[in-house]
Amino acid sequence: MSRRIALPLSAGLLFAGVAPVSAQAEFQACLSGLRSTITAQGVSASTFDQATRGLQPDMKVIDSLNDQPEFKTPIWDYLSALVDDERIADGRAMLRQWSQALSVAESRYGVDRHVIVAVWGVESDFGRAIGKRPLVQSLATLSCYGRRQGYFRGELAATMKILDRGDVAADHLTGSWAGAFGHTQFMPSTFLRLAVDLDGDGRRDVVDSIPDALGSTANFLHKAGWTQGMTWGFEVKLPPGFNTALAGRTKKRPMAAWEHLGVRRADGRAMPGGSAGLILPAGPNGPAFLVTRNFDAIYGYNAAESYALAIAHLSDRLKGAGPFVTPWPTNDRGLSRAERRELQALLTRKGYDVGQPDGAIGNKTREAIADFQVRNGMQRNGRASGSVLDALRAGR
Repeated sequence: MSRRIALPLSAGLLFAGVAPVSAQAEFQACLSGLRSTITAQGVSASTFDQATRGLQPDMKVIDSLNDQPEFKTPIWDYLSALVDDERIADGRAMLRQWSQALSVAESRYGVDRHVIVAVWGVESDFGRAIGKRPLVQSLATLSCYGRRQGYFRGELAATMKILDRGDVAADHLTGSWAGAFGHTQFMPSTFLRLAVDLDGDGRRDVVDSIPDALGSTANFLHKAGWTQGMTWGFEVKLPPGFNTALAGRTKKRPMAAWEHLGVRRADGRAMPGGSAGLILPAGPNGPAFLVTRNFDAIYGYNAAESYALAIAHLSDRLKGAGPFVTPWPTNDRGLSRAERRELQALLTRKGYDVGQPDGAIGNKTREAIADFQVRNGMQRNGRASGSVLDALRAGR
């Protein structure tokens, strides 16, 4: 459940679509203070003024600040939507289409091209979902309201520096509610540190240049510690009675030590050299994985193990590997994006307003599912799952 944070009364009125004079004055006063701080960092006043002229806060980003699905969605739902047949097919097409740029990125930074493309697929569905919120508006709002204002003020300053340098066109600088933008969703400060000009046009543009986005992602992973030729990890089988207290991404030990404890690769292959930590994303009854420092590099892109596992698994699927050997510990499977669209279409036929069937499970879809579950004697949880889809298909 989303937890609303305490805001000034005038900010609360903005949630209801009201913009009283006091709220406007409050936001403008905040912007004035930000202007002084950011121009003191070398950003031209004209750049700041042009970017903020007539700017109004977008208070919807405050709710988003407290609702991050990586930490709430069951792992089997999360991965079912991120690593499905559509994304695997699209990823293989991208590997072919952008092979030249990927070759340059791979040779320059030593990062496996399949991992680069997997990041691209998970972050923006290969550029289809890069975000439509103006970065300046989102980051200015987050800089003036809510928690972590200091962090977002740094990102707003970085955005202004990007505009000042002209790397990305101002009207193309849109992204997520939190300010991530481009094909592989860099935060502005990350862009300033790690974006590269792979296509050689003199600009670092992760929005309109796919080669720049791919090269920048490779550089990020390289700087995060990616080791060329090393696996990210692999699925394993645990022996009966295994001590799960040994699990933990950072509790690394030699592969030979894991083997001595009875841990075996799920595919039956021999253990490689090096060291790894053991992760159990769904507990001891679900799939288990030994993960290396390369998994940690992926984790650095977005600090959630579910996220890193999605990229790691997608990269393997792009190479031709199959699904995990051990099933997830649930009797109600997660749905692919195609199945989610089908579920939404079937709900629409029953008279529910879920919006356009796009596979994205929002509040309208969850509320419709919850109502359908109650009417059909099912557990009410609003979850888009196999049992709900099966019931809809059966015409219940």
